[in-house]
Amino acid sequence: MNTDPILFIDSGIGGLPYCRHFRSRNPAESLVYTADRANFPYGPKDRNVLIELLTELTGRLVDCFAPKLIVLACNTAAVSALEPLRKRFPDIPFVGTVPAVKPAVLQSRTRSVGVLGTNRTIEDPYIAELARQYGPGCRVTGIAAPDLVEFVEHSYAGADPEQRKQAVRPYIEEFARAEVDGIVLGCTHFLFLADEFRASAEPGMTVYDSVEGVSRRAETLLAESNRAAPQDHVPRNILLVTGPQPLEPAWSGWASSFGLELCGMEACYPEKPVQ
Repeated sequence: MNTDPILFIDSGIGGLPYCRHFRSRNPAESLVYTADRANFPYGPKDRNVLIELLTELTGRLVDCFAPKLIVLACNTAAVSALEPLRKRFPDIPFVGTVPAVKPAVLQSRTRSVGVLGTNRTIEDPYIAELARQYGPGCRVTGIAAPDLVEFVEHSYAGADPEQRKQAVRPYIEEFARAEVDGIVLGCTHFLFLADEFRASAEPGMTVYDSVEGVSRRAETLLAESNRAAPQDHVPRNILLVTGPQPLEPAWSGWASSFGLELCGMEACYPEKPVQ
């Protein structure tokens, strides 16, 4: 058994639903959710640049928290940097939030699915490789939606139900024109709009995400390595935000909503602040 924390990393708030889902199943585990506000957004960045900044950030977090497991709670980060990070930190198990292409292509009746993600995720050959591996002959329509990432990060909290519905509608319409029967939410930020996507989807369309699979994979790795926390452990759960201070008021709201203790990077690692 091990009471060291589990580290979640995302460019902003996108991975918070993954963190919450895991905690609901594993309440004794301590969690450190890192929102890399200093480098938001990840989607437009060159792959090598993203690998470099994630390697540096992960190294600082490892030095500070000594996590027993790391979840890349960002599809862009996982698609671009998961394998390089595993090589750089071989003693720490990593879980990536890989877009749920496998179940989408396996269950597709029309042999046509859509993937909604960041520019980096859609451009990466990994998506096409997944489709070829699990659904040979299945057509994949990829749509990059950087504006939707921005909407979730900066406008979602203050948006009313109609505004949230309108934010997803253009993508539903575009996928309908492509005649897909499955839509993969290939960016963690889009989980905040999962209900809107499912409510707005055309008849016959199924919306896929990887929340359940990520939690199960993390639990398996903890069990295999005998690193799960004892059931009577009292956890500490942190929302750690990189970048200059002071933090915008919205971060206090996110911390409260997800039951996390808010702090900036310099509060727990002052000698190496991430700016």
